[in-house]
Amino acid sequence: MENEILRIERGKGECLLVAISEFKGKKNLNIRIWYTDKEGNLKPTQKGVTISPEDFEAFKEAINSAGSLF
Repeated sequence: MENEILRIERGKGECLLVAISEFKGKKNLNIRIWYTDKEGNLKPTQKGVTISPEDFEAFKEAINSAGSLF
């Protein structure tokens, strides 16, 4: 994954990857579950979310608000 920011191992060959990705020339924040295939390659699943630059500030505020609840 290009521009990986954070990787959290989840066990059973899965991890949560946070990265900046590019789609159709536009950069996005990508938060997705990845798995290791039989050949040992990391592959993305459909489980995840892509945050556009336009939605990033609202998403960041939501994360900060959630952090105060822990």
